[in-house]
Amino acid sequence: MVAGADWSLQNEQGWSALQEAVCTREEAIAMTIARHYQPLAWAKWCRRLPRIVASAARIRDFYMEMSFHFESSVIPFIGRIAPSDTYRIWKRGSNLRADMTLAGFDGFRIQRSDQTFLFLGEGYTSEDGNLSLPAGSLIVLSHKEKEVTNALEGAGAQPTESEIAHEVQMMSQTNMYRPGIDVTQAELVPHLNWRRQERSEMVGNWKAKIYDMLHVTVSVKSRRVPGAMTDEELFSVDDEERMANSGEHDEYDDVLTAEERMQLNSALRMGNSDGVCDDDEHGVVDCRENGSAGGYENCESNGVAKEKKSWFGWNKKGSKNSDDPDDSKIGKFSKSAPEGSNQRQVDNHRSLSEFAKEDAADGKKRKDKSSKKKKKKGGNSDDKHESEYKKGLRPVLWLTPDFPLKTEELLPLLDILANKVKAIRRLRELLTTKLPSGTFPVKVAIPIVPTIRVLVTFTKFEELPPMEEFATPPSSPVHFQDAKSKESEG
Repeated sequence: MVAGADWSLQNEQGWSALQEAVCTREEAIAMTIARHYQPLAWAKWCRRLPRIVASAARIRDFYMEMSFHFESSVIPFIGRIAPSDTYRIWKRGSNLRADMTLAGFDGFRIQRSDQTFLFLGEGYTSEDGNLSLPAGSLIVLSHKEKEVTNALEGAGAQPTESEIAHEVQMMSQTNMYRPGIDVTQAELVPHLNWRRQERSEMVGNWKAKIYDMLHVTVSVKSRRVPGAMTDEELFSVDDEERMANSGEHDEYDDVLTAEERMQLNSALRMGNSDGVCDDDEHGVVDCRENGSAGGYENCESNGVAKEKKSWFGWNKKGSKNSDDPDDSKIGKFSKSAPEGSNQRQVDNHRSLSEFAKEDAADGKKRKDKSSKKKKKKGGNSDDKHESEYKKGLRPVLWLTPDFPLKTEELLPLLDILANKVKAIRRLRELLTTKLPSGTFPVKVAIPIVPTIRVLVTFTKFEELPPMEEFATPPSSPVHFQDAKSKESEG
C-alpha cells in the first residue's frame, strides 16, 4: 500500500481486496488498506483533475436546464409524492455552477435544500489575497443556512486510527453489496408509427427520434459477512427507526387517501413479484447463487427492493459495504464531502430495507419456488454465500442531431456532478453506451418498476458569449445624460 498498490482492483467475482478482507475477517489487512486508501484515492483524483479541467475548458460556455421527475401510466398521483426538480447549470471556462433544490429523499419523503455547487476548475483568489482556493475545488453554498463549505476539505488527510477502526467495524456489521449497470451489449431499436416509419416528437426546441435501449442489465451482487446482521435483523432495526421517526406511513397521510396508498403499495409490490420484468416488454430477471437456499431467497426478494430503493432513496445512513470507484473514497473523512465521495458507499443497507414489509409476504410464498429453482440451476456451493440479482431494463431515449452539445462533451461535466446527484449518475452510466453518430439524448426515460419510470429531460440550452465580448457599462447614468446634453448643445 505504501508503494501505491491499487486497492480498488477487483477479482474474478468482482470484489476488491478490502471487501475480501472484511468477508474473511482479516481485520489487520482491512485496517491496513483503510489506512492508505484515502490518500491514494485523493492522489488519483489529483492526477485525473487536469484532464477533466482541460476537457471542460474546451467546451463552449453555456447555460442549461435539466428536469428530473417521475411519471406513471397507472398512478396519476405519483407527481404529488415523488420528488422532482430542475437542475440549472452554468459553464464558463473550466468552472461549473449547478443550482438545485432537491438534496435527497427517503422513500417518498423529499429532502429539500436550496443549494449551489461551484466547481472551480481554475481555482479562485480574492482581490485582497486573503482567500485562495486551489484548482478543482468543489464549493457547496447552502442558501437557507447561509453556509459555504469546501466539499473536499481534508480529503487527502491521513485518517486517525480511531476513524480507521470505526470504518472497518461499520463495514463488518452488514453484508456486502455490489450494485452495477451493464450497457456493453446495449442495442437501440427505433419506435415506429402505424406507417412503419421512425416515430419522432418535439422535446423542447429539438425534434427527436424515439428509441428503446435493449439488453441493459442492472445487477446487485451480495455476499454474506460472517458475524454481520442478517437481512431480517437489518429490516427489523430499520422498521423500528422508521416507526420512531413518526411512523411508517405518516409521510403519505397529508397527500394520499387510503385508497391511493393501497394503489401505490400494489404497484410497488408488482416490482417484487416473480413476474416483474420477465418478458420482452420489461426485460429479464436472472438470479445466481452460491451458498445456502436462504441466500437465494435474499437474492430474489431483497434484490428487487435494492434496485427499486436505489432510485427512490438517497440516504445518508447505511452500510459502507458497497462497491464504489476508488475516487469515491476521496473525502471520506472530509468535513462536507459530496454524495459520491463519502456518502455513495453508505446508502446501501437502508436501500435494501425500504420495502421490507412488502417483500416479507412475497418472500415466504416464494421460498419453496426459489428452492426448486436452485436445484434446477445446480449452483456450485462454497462458503462465500454469494448471490446475484439481475434485472433487464428497457430505457427509452429521445435522440436528436440538433442539440448544441455532443455526448462526449457532456460526459466530463457529468463526471463532476455525478458525485452528488444520483439521477445524473445513472444518466451518465447509460450514456457510456455508443449512440448513433451525431446524436444527443435530449430525453431519457428509465423504468423503476413496470408502472413507474424516471424522466431526465434537457429542457433548455443557451450558448453564452465569450468573456471578451462583454462591454463595460458607464459608471453612472448621470454621466450618460451629461454626454447626451453636450451633444445636443453642439
